[in-house]
Amino acid sequence: MSIKAKLSLLISLIVTILLSLNISIFYISSKSELQTNAEQQMITIVKQIGTGLDAAEKSKKFIEDTIGEKLRAVAIDAQNELDPHIDRVRNEQLVLLSRKLGVNHISLWKRTANDIVAVRSSDPNEINISSKTWDYWYTALNQLFDQYKVTIPQGQKRDNFWSGPFQIATSDPTKVYKWGYYYDGTTDYIINPYINAQVLLDFENNIGTNALIRNLMKDNVDIVEITGFDPKFFGKPPIIKIKKGKVVQNLDVRDVLFGDYTFKDGKNDVANVQLTARTGEIQTITKTLNGKKVIKSFIPLSQMTPSNKETPYVISVSFNYGVIERILNHQLIIHISIAIGLIVMAWLASYFIAGFLIRPLRHILNNVNEIADGKFGSKIVIRSKDELGLLSERVNTMAHNLQTYMTKLQISAEELRSTKEYLESFVNHTSDAIHVTDMQGFIVQVNKAFEKMYGWSEEEVLHKLLHHIPEELQNEYMAIRERIRLGESVADYETVRYKKDGQSIDVSITVSPIRNERGEIVAVAEISRNITARKQSEEVIRRSEKLSVVGQLAAGVAHEIRNPLTTIRGFVQLSREQGALSASYLDIMLSELDRINLIVSEFLVLAKPQLTHFQLTDIRKLLNDIIALLDLHANSVNICFETRFGPEIPLLVCEANQLKQVFINVLKNSIEAMPEGGTITIELQYMVSEEIVVVRIIDQGHGISEEDMPRLGEPFFSNKQSGNGLGLMVSQRIIANHKGTMNITSKLGEGTCVEIRLLAAKYFDSH
Repeated sequence: MSIKAKLSLLISLIVTILLSLNISIFYISSKSELQTNAEQQMITIVKQIGTGLDAAEKSKKFIEDTIGEKLRAVAIDAQNELDPHIDRVRNEQLVLLSRKLGVNHISLWKRTANDIVAVRSSDPNEINISSKTWDYWYTALNQLFDQYKVTIPQGQKRDNFWSGPFQIATSDPTKVYKWGYYYDGTTDYIINPYINAQVLLDFENNIGTNALIRNLMKDNVDIVEITGFDPKFFGKPPIIKIKKGKVVQNLDVRDVLFGDYTFKDGKNDVANVQLTARTGEIQTITKTLNGKKVIKSFIPLSQMTPSNKETPYVISVSFNYGVIERILNHQLIIHISIAIGLIVMAWLASYFIAGFLIRPLRHILNNVNEIADGKFGSKIVIRSKDELGLLSERVNTMAHNLQTYMTKLQISAEELRSTKEYLESFVNHTSDAIHVTDMQGFIVQVNKAFEKMYGWSEEEVLHKLLHHIPEELQNEYMAIRERIRLGESVADYETVRYKKDGQSIDVSITVSPIRNERGEIVAVAEISRNITARKQSEEVIRRSEKLSVVGQLAAGVAHEIRNPLTTIRGFVQLSREQGALSASYLDIMLSELDRINLIVSEFLVLAKPQLTHFQLTDIRKLLNDIIALLDLHANSVNICFETRFGPEIPLLVCEANQLKQVFINVLKNSIEAMPEGGTITIELQYMVSEEIVVVRIIDQGHGISEEDMPRLGEPFFSNKQSGNGLGLMVSQRIIANHKGTMNITSKLGEGTCVEIRLLAAKYFDSH
């Protein structure tokens, strides 16, 4: 594909990506905005329902209160015309009285031993009806008999009177009545006039909330359903009554108060209604119900209309999500169409612009092709001073230089042969080992120095793979070979190689590619120089220099500290002679000063040999003293000591204070290696067969890496921020002076083991 096509394609791709991002952002933001508008529309509808419900409830309450007042007046008039004893009242008398007072019926209720029963009534179906199963109605009738007033929250309450909400009649489930109950103690019965309340039910359906919902849904065609829930009863088993053989649900225990409920979501609706009622927050879900995708919001009525803040109703509004999808899809099609047009225009424009920009590049390409064919005389006409103009100038310079260079390369065949013979002589007489391998790694040539350095003869390795690289360095060597394949060279690379006898040597190698007449890499030349002796000398010199510096440092520190210690000790002696302090305290001070002086003196171990006083020592007691000394500090950092001392440990001939210094150094290192706490195990064992005492100190610290292990004991090498690396070096010197050995093994992340091996007392002098 040409640069022109690639450039125009790249520009078109960038434009496509930007337009796609723009369409995606627009789609997401539009979807969010439409959903927000839908939710706001639903909230507005609920506010309207709340306002309408408030007005409807007030109107219904006014009608109920009016009917209740009428029922109370009728009851009082009936009391004036009836005998106070129910046995003297006849049903026929109640029929005439109900007609006279303008009510449907009048019943008289009498309390029995465990019930309240309608004993007389103008309606034969009411006679002998029990009220015991009427829930709060039964409570209200008992309160009238007992207190002459009703205190339950339901219904309309006046002195000596109570009227419950309109309800379906028990005697005739096809009728809806409004009942009133009056009792002032002058009769032995409750007077119960009641009137047909169908007008209230018709008001609710035709004028009240249901009518308002129908009008709202008619004006908002995107709303598919509005439902009013009562959280007290929604989701609970319905309270069903059987009246005259007909199953009915009382009007005061309905779970769905108004509206339709066809878009049902089972338990999810129950959970959302209860959550909305409990928290007072709007809950919104998007779901497919009845084959239609809807946005369903559950809105607390008390939050929408302040006048209804005591009303616990929850209103569910279902919005047709298909409307949002249609709008989004329509807008998406428009934007995609515009984007396709813009992409086509961008591709055409970029194609022509790219053709104009790369026109100078074509001239450069034609000239380079001529140079490749050996024609160096043509020149590029430079018309601009931009990057392409600079490139044209450099191509012209390159053509001139190539023409000059080719003229100088007219070398005769005799000169070439002479050069080849000189190179072969150089290869065979140089002291550096040279071997040449093909691209697969097989040896094709070695010189005499290679045979001397590595021990293999030419016949042993020719056309074979040479196995002289350590296993851990194989990947490193393959990386070098890969660089050679790419045309690079590697010079003075220090590494390790094996000789024929398996001995490892330090070498400095130079690896270079060998090319044929076409410039292709066909072989690899490797020159090796043995630097083992040089490395060893450098290590000796480096350690000697560091030890010299350490010795000077130690001598200086010891000298500067011992002078003030001498002065302090003199003042303490003078104080004891004068009796200024208690003799016991002064003895302790002198003892501690002597100990400080002894420890400081041990710095001189680094500077010059010290006079030591070897004597028989119980190593078990020495270790216990050190543990007691460090135990308090260890406990403060959540570390405990565990001892495993073997039986019959012999005495040692040693300088006890120096061994204390060694053990304290090792234990302090273990404590500092365990910042999170743990256990330090101290093992003491007598190896009878080897006549040595072995002390092992094992911690559970962070361990030492494999790279750092060879440098342990090296002056000034330490992994601790405040360390100087002298402690371990001094400890190794002390153990060496005791004719012992110190061996350290460690695994990163698991811990470290320091093993100190010392000769038993009876074998010390013989060594």
